Amino acid sequence: MIEQAQKYAYKCKMDFLTTSEAAEYVRLGERKLYELVTSGAIPCSKVAGKWLFPRHELDLWVLSGLARPAGVTAADPPPIVGGSQDDLLEWSLRESGSGLASLTEGTARGVERLQRGEVMAAAIHFHSPAIPEESAGDANVGAVRALPGLHDAVLVGFARREQGFLLPPGNPKQLHTLSDVLGAGAKMAVRQPGAGAQMLLEVLLTQAGAAHKDLRRLEPPCLTGPDLASAIRAGKADCGVATRAAAKSAGLDFVPLVSENFDLLMRQRSYFRPSMQTLIGFIGHKRLKQRASELTGYDLAPSGQIRFAA
Repeated sequence: MIEQAQKYAYKCKMDFLTTSEAAEYVRLGERKLYELVTSGAIPCSKVAGKWLFPRHELDLWVLSGLARPAGVTAADPPPIVGGSQDDLLEWSLRESGSGLASLTEGTARGVERLQRGEVMAAAIHFHSPAIPEESAGDANVGAVRALPGLHDAVLVGFARREQGFLLPPGNPKQLHTLSDVLGAGAKMAVRQPGAGAQMLLEVLLTQAGAAHKDLRRLEPPCLTGPDLASAIRAGKADCGVATRAAAKSAGLDFVPLVSENFDLLMRQRSYFRPSMQTLIGFIGHKRLKQRASELTGYDLAPSGQIRFAA
């Protein structure tokens, strides 16, 4: 399944049409197509003086204007990005001028809200014991493919980012692995069920042959990575799983565990909404790269790419 998803995503990124091919594909005359290009109304890119049209974005463009009979018209979701918290994403929502708000409740809760039409997109980072961690970037694709009620899903890459252990300065208990945490009886700050970081912790527990009852946990769970970092900074816990950016912001030590894809999941009709296009357009901006470098722990190689579309 992972290999098929990789091939599909590659095809989506690489399948471009010429002007004549695109006109035939969308059943328009070339003159009308040029009018749409001139007005910026159709997805395209100019390379070496020639216009190229990504086939899959043409599909999304057509579907975004799909008319439905009265009574089954899908209401536009509110301009909110739900799901996982991320410092770089929250900064991007503000600085891009997209008008999108954030509602950070964890990956699973964000997807649930997306399915109910309560948010325009969900920021996700799935982990599963069934998927090797070296392929963790594809866990999002596998999870989205299996989601019920999202036959029109689009997964847009935001960044790859580092997840690992957050620790007090100097790592006084010398914690580098989950085995170290279990062996030392260290108190671990945890996240709520359904949060991506908590999914990762469950993978680590499975790999170590341990269970939640074997952990000395801080209660109640922390609702975001920054909340977890604050708990460690205040001495309430010895460690926890979050991003490198969260560690740096709180002045904590960091031990990397995995590099994961952090993606934006949305429906096809939301992809071409002005607010979402504003955010996606900002993803490639030089200012975002500068901010990612300041926060640390980000790789922007997949930013803006359509990693999966149903």
